Amino acid sequence: MTAADRAPVRVGVFGLLGSGNLGNDGSLEAVLGYLRADHPEAVVDALCGGPGAVTARFGIPATRLHWYRGEYRTASRAGAVAGKGLGKLVDVFRTAAWVRRHDVVIVPGMGVLEATLPLRPWGFPYSLFLLCASGRLLGTRIALVSVGAATIGNRPTRALVRWSARLAAYRSYRDAQSRDAMRAMGVDTARDEVYPDLAFSLPTPRSSGSPVPSAAPGPVCLGVMDFHGGNDDRARADEIYRRYLDGTIRFVRALVEEGRAVRLLTGDTCDASVVAAILDAVDSPLVTAAEPASLDDLMNEMAAAETVVAVRYHNLICALKTGTPVLALCYAAKSDELMTEMGLGAYRHPAREVDADRLLEQFRELEKHSAELRQTLTERNQAAARRLEHQFSSLTAVLFPASDPTHTLRKAP
Repeated sequence: MTAADRAPVRVGVFGLLGSGNLGNDGSLEAVLGYLRADHPEAVVDALCGGPGAVTARFGIPATRLHWYRGEYRTASRAGAVAGKGLGKLVDVFRTAAWVRRHDVVIVPGMGVLEATLPLRPWGFPYSLFLLCASGRLLGTRIALVSVGAATIGNRPTRALVRWSARLAAYRSYRDAQSRDAMRAMGVDTARDEVYPDLAFSLPTPRSSGSPVPSAAPGPVCLGVMDFHGGNDDRARADEIYRRYLDGTIRFVRALVEEGRAVRLLTGDTCDASVVAAILDAVDSPLVTAAEPASLDDLMNEMAAAETVVAVRYHNLICALKTGTPVLALCYAAKSDELMTEMGLGAYRHPAREVDADRLLEQFRELEKHSAELRQTLTERNQAAARRLEHQFSSLTAVLFPASDPTHTLRKAP
């Protein structure tokens, strides 16, 4: 059988994509770039949270992840509770029917095996379990590619995540602590690899690199987050948010008093409320806000900055990828590990306990060592790119055996 005679590979992408989170969409962009470069014959579509946004931006067909349209709204009335319950049942068959139409389904990056932010077991963990169980039953290869994981305390969520990982045909993690967490939760990770986050394979803005020397200090990009703690912090969520916001506002005021321009950046649509709160509290023309629509937009903003301070994981990645020194407000082990891996482990600050005075000290120390840190980031970024090239080659070998002319793809029923 010649290559022309074989049916095109049917590839699905799955996740909370097109829902306003720039990091998730950046991971999708990276995987689509790989598929279009290495497997242009593949027919690609998505099962995702925001199908309209995914189709509009990436040009692929997309199906809504949940049958019940009110899935992400709190169910307070009997009708809504019944709708959600029925939706969980309907989604069993919807997910299986979608999976059955594919040869391969890729879950591109994202923290799909963690609960570092508030998460209910019957939300995304349940959807991921349906995907992986359907793949195992129907013979569709499910790949969890450069995903994030963390040890989960909630028993139902932990069980769903553990079984999802066990049922996948391919697993790789975006850091070593993610693989360690899955091993601790009972998953055999002996053949699982660790690679950088998929966003490190995205193009870097041409303007990135050391800024032109100037007598005046350059702008500071501040990545913000609607941060209320993690899954285990629900009882003190308001306290955590207030402490984070108050510390951040004090930090911005200190920069403004020194005459520094501050550019506020988001990573998810929900972060807009934090931007509004800071602008309201710090009434200065030196403080402005951007409206990034992609990781590329974020990287362009950060490439023009002298220094970045950020919370969201993919905001940190954007700064690191552009070679801009960044101070991380860390809310989970993934941020700590990322900063250490990229050579900036000394520049971390707890997001749950923002101390504006200490943050300012760390910020000044970061800027003092800016030149050497930029050189370190150049070297670490080159290493990350090489590792991701290796992963994409491994993916082709595991997920696309039709590259062997003796292999025949299974036919659609």
